[in-house]
Amino acid sequence: MGLNIKPLADRVLVEPAAAETTTASGIIIPDNAKEKPQKGTVVAVGNGTKDEPLTVKVGDTVLYGKYAGTELKLEGKDFLIMRESDIFAII
Repeated sequence: MGLNIKPLADRVLVEPAAAETTTASGIIIPDNAKEKPQKGTVVAVGNGTKDEPLTVKVGDTVLYGKYAGTELKLEGKDFLIMRESDIFAII
């Protein structure tokens, strides 16, 4: 991807998955009713801390809390930067 950003310590940069645009039955969901995605792909990781090395790595698909992380926009794309402890699972 070539982003020029390096998270510090136990922080992880995640690209959120696209929000669902239709329901399973085919109903189109308007923008103001879409749920915030809680799944994304890790695009950059810090070095961890002395006591806790990072578990996730670049390319992992992860689940995180609904309000986890701080939103930021880089090169026209939306990302979240969060602590690894805000990540629930690698899927």
